[in-house]
Amino acid sequence: MSALFAAVDIGASSGRVIVGSLMDGAAELQVVHRFPNGVTEVVTEAGTSLHWDLPELFEQVLQGLTAAAAHAAAVGSPILSIGIDTWAVDYGLVDAAGALEGLPFSYRDARGAGQVKRVHGMLSPRELYAATGLQHLPFNTIFQLAAEQAAGRDLAGRQALLMPDLIAFKLTGARRAESTNASTTGLYGAVAGEWASGFMAALGLPDTLFPPLIEPGEAIGTLLPEIAARTGLPATTPVVAVGSHDTASAVAAVPAASPNFAYISSGTWSLVGVELQAPVLSEASRAANFTNERGVDGTIRYLRNVGGLWLLSESIRSWQQEAHDGVARVSGANRAVPSLAELLAAAAAEPAGGPLVDVDSEDFIAPGNMPERIRAAVRAAGGTLESPPAAVVRCILDSLAASYATTVEQAARLSGKTVDVIHIVGGGSQNGLLCQLTANATGLPVVAGPVEATALGNVLIQARAAGAAPEALAELRATVAASHTGTKYLPRLLMRRS
Repeated sequence: MSALFAAVDIGASSGRVIVGSLMDGAAELQVVHRFPNGVTEVVTEAGTSLHWDLPELFEQVLQGLTAAAAHAAAVGSPILSIGIDTWAVDYGLVDAAGALEGLPFSYRDARGAGQVKRVHGMLSPRELYAATGLQHLPFNTIFQLAAEQAAGRDLAGRQALLMPDLIAFKLTGARRAESTNASTTGLYGAVAGEWASGFMAALGLPDTLFPPLIEPGEAIGTLLPEIAARTGLPATTPVVAVGSHDTASAVAAVPAASPNFAYISSGTWSLVGVELQAPVLSEASRAANFTNERGVDGTIRYLRNVGGLWLLSESIRSWQQEAHDGVARVSGANRAVPSLAELLAAAAAEPAGGPLVDVDSEDFIAPGNMPERIRAAVRAAGGTLESPPAAVVRCILDSLAASYATTVEQAARLSGKTVDVIHIVGGGSQNGLLCQLTANATGLPVVAGPVEATALGNVLIQARAAGAAPEALAELRATVAASHTGTKYLPRLLMRRS
């Protein structure tokens, strides 16, 4: 049997622990544990804030690693290493003794937005972009840290560990900051590949606030004795840095046959862009709000963070809640909310040319009644949107496809990159209607899948570090192509929006 690798892959709405292996040049994945994730509301005298329940998340990680150890024992092959990826920007504060100070804030909390003006008063947007190349988002780490200061938090003697680094710390006791996630903070130099210490000084942040940087493929540390005892894995099992920003791992696993591709990592958010060898730090790039995030092997993920399937999942949650509460009848008297498959089929039957919304609007970031917020956005633009779920779903998907088309065109133009095909990976690759609408809107072929691109990238970087996978990124992608048969969608020109 081949060696096994454990991938801890946590998104904003769910998490998985997956055991991966390489056999005959193809990767195989086995999900051994799934668990939900979501924002936790914390109510204090100061108000309500949104957080991540790290103790529960870490308990689920331990359960998953225990299941991975059991799987390895059952098949008679060892777990050679563990890799961790999550979403970006969020962090936990750890004191000198290693204790976590409170639950990590969620990027969906509004605290960062309130600090944008103050930060820009000390470091102008142009100055920030010229050094970091980072897309402006009100929840970027730099603004969240400013919110800590505004709340009177003393950051001296503390370290900010980004979410995957925080989980790795709890597993190994080692404090490191993996570069692909570090590049999303607003405090990382896009060209230098180092912490932007001058910016930290300008903001009054301690120069020891973040731990030393580490690259994908480097070992973070081995399991603490108590973790080994709990999970059944050997204490010598290393935790290896992967593309710890889940998009970095996903892009590493795009099964592209040539470099002339654009990618859409489609999930709660949509990350839309191209892969480059150097950042684009022009004023035009800043004005278009493109980001230059680090990828595996020093590549640049030149992309824009576009609204994603959060709009759809939150709409479904709202309809389910309404049906449960008896506030509204979603599809006829006393009927349950249609399934996702039924909603998509009904949305596909809706006529083309309906209203669009700006999926990047800050109005759609927080939880709440998403269908009503979408209808309100349409009304504000002078349009109308019918109430049935099918109409709302079609509006969401049409709007996403239109935004994807604009973003791909801009990425190609601003970077000078030729794009011949679009690869959609992640959960959105299963949404056939979205894939087809994207092909229609862009006029380019779309190849959908793999769904588990993030886990594949995670496993492949671990395998390469162990000498069990090819060195070149193109060869790793060939391994993914050999493991997965994508679905191809060709543009239907008669359906394209004028």
